[in-house]
Amino acid sequence: MLTDDGKHLYVSWDEYHRHIERLALKVANSGWEFDQILCLARGGMRPGDVLSRIFDKPLAIMSTSSYRADAGTIQGRLDLAKYITLPKGELAGRVLLVDDLADSGVTLRAVVERLRSMPAISELRTAVIWVKGVSSYVPEYFVETLPTSPWIHQPFEEYDGLRPAELAKRYAV
Repeated sequence: MLTDDGKHLYVSWDEYHRHIERLALKVANSGWEFDQILCLARGGMRPGDVLSRIFDKPLAIMSTSSYRADAGTIQGRLDLAKYITLPKGELAGRVLLVDDLADSGVTLRAVVERLRSMPAISELRTAVIWVKGVSSYVPEYFVETLPTSPWIHQPFEEYDGLRPAELAKRYAV
């Protein structure tokens, strides 16, 4: 649900999963065949996992981080992992790069540039759920464009501030 001021988008678990399924359909309907999925941790892990299951393709993970300050709401320096984790072999062939959103576009652009320099990757396409209006990068596949570039409150964010002691209180008998 987008707030009246256009500055916040609140997404329920059901909406979140429907968006991932719609993203899968966009990729499938394009007719593009790919060999592997690379998701960006953390935001792309859930969409990457679901797409990996739907398309029955191996899932690789690359850790990136730029939103660390103020409970993950302020973007800082972009850090890209040196290594990519995958079940076997190397990242190669036709790769679908998956994240949750194209916010500023900085992370996706940096990862795409790095991956395009890898000779084993023959083709690379990107897929996200949301593209913000301020993004400098537009993926090949996306579900929704957000012209007002709202802050997206995703359902799993409830865990960002939850600590074990608070969780223990929740389940205390």
